[in-house]
Amino acid sequence: MLIGEVARRSGVSTRMLRHYDSLGLVRPTGRTVGGYREYSGEDIRRIFHVESLRTLGLSLRQIGRVLDDPDFAPSALIGDLIRETERRLDRERELLKRLKAVDSSEPAGWEAVLRIVELLHGLGSPDAARRQQAVLAPAAEVPAPALAEALLSESDLNVAGALRWALARADHDAAASLAAGLDSDDVAVRRRAAMALAEIPDGEAALAAALGDPDATVRRHAALALGSRGRPEAVPVLVAMIVEGVNDVDAAEVLGSLARDPERSDRIASALADELAADDPAARLRLVQALPELPPAAALDLLRRAARDEDPTVARTAAALERMVEGTIDGIVDGMVED
Repeated sequence: MLIGEVARRSGVSTRMLRHYDSLGLVRPTGRTVGGYREYSGEDIRRIFHVESLRTLGLSLRQIGRVLDDPDFAPSALIGDLIRETERRLDRERELLKRLKAVDSSEPAGWEAVLRIVELLHGLGSPDAARRQQAVLAPAAEVPAPALAEALLSESDLNVAGALRWALARADHDAAASLAAGLDSDDVAVRRRAAMALAEIPDGEAALAAALGDPDATVRRHAALALGSRGRPEAVPVLVAMIVEGVNDVDAAEVLGSLARDPERSDRIASALADELAADDPAARLRLVQALPELPPAAALDLLRRAARDEDPTVARTAAALERMVEGTIDGIVDGMVED
């Protein structure tokens, strides 16, 4: 088969076929009377083998070695190709990230582009102080997606705090950029995302989803932030925080704030009442200590029940708090009478 027909059937250009011949990679077996290259069936199979190996990223020199040495083991070469491809993809992802960051800032000119690139370099510095300086620089106008990505990978507490501060002041896209972090398999990334979303006004939708996160810390960040904003779906997690003794004082204060709404007060009181049957006296004690945060009438009913607790410490604490709440109620009644 002549070179033109081989090119047509194989999809490999005649120029490339001549190049293969010059390299000794695929040499036609014969020549016509006129001196034209003539390929055998075996030659054509070798061409297809070359093209197949090229799709794996092998160089022509590597392909020649593979085809000419039947004892050549593929594992090492394939492993090298995988590592090189991963490095190339990392470089491409980094480039794509920078391009998107520049695009999202809508630069008015190339000076603005250069300024953003300089800030991105600062955020990528191995030095924590340099990263923090880049975030807090007076002229820093880092796009929210770039800030969010930097925050989700930031392990230094001071730099992370600066990034959250900057994100809370970003004009748009902050919540959407951070919400992606809640889908990460890395629990540290999800925690950083939840902490940052808690400080962003429009992060409520993402935080509501985070209440079901398998990690308790993520759930707690979400619950405290949502409860502080009056979202009742945070109640179960807040109650669990008191039972578990993690940020229980903060959780009690937020529950108390939620309970000021009469429509929520009964639900919160009921949730706390259910947990007062817990087997752990320490958990019951924490629940009793949280009750005065509720409206007095709801708190008094539960405190009277807890004053009969089998654990002496729980009972004494409930009785003391009961008297305190009764005094608060008496003060309110006296004030109403005087009015």
